[in-house]
Amino acid sequence: MSIIREEFNVHLLNAEGIAAARGVAEIFSDTLTKLEALGLAGREKALVITGLQQAGFWAKRAIAVLPQHQAEPTGEFTGQNAR
Repeated sequence: MSIIREEFNVHLLNAEGIAAARGVAEIFSDTLTKLEALGLAGREKALVITGLQQAGFWAKRAIAVLPQHQAEPTGEFTGQNAR
């Protein structure tokens, strides 16, 4: 089995991490809803959505890599490559 580099490791979330990630999703969802209310349309709307999705992904990743948000590895995620 290959060693997985830290940059690509899987991070299983505990209840606190799941709640934090859900909070991020709610913030980005609310932001998009408010922007849509302003009348976004067409290609610009698509770009706004893509940008928010990317920012949301990175915000959730930032939460997932914090040790206090990580669950204990189980099953196939045990061993040296799991966090």
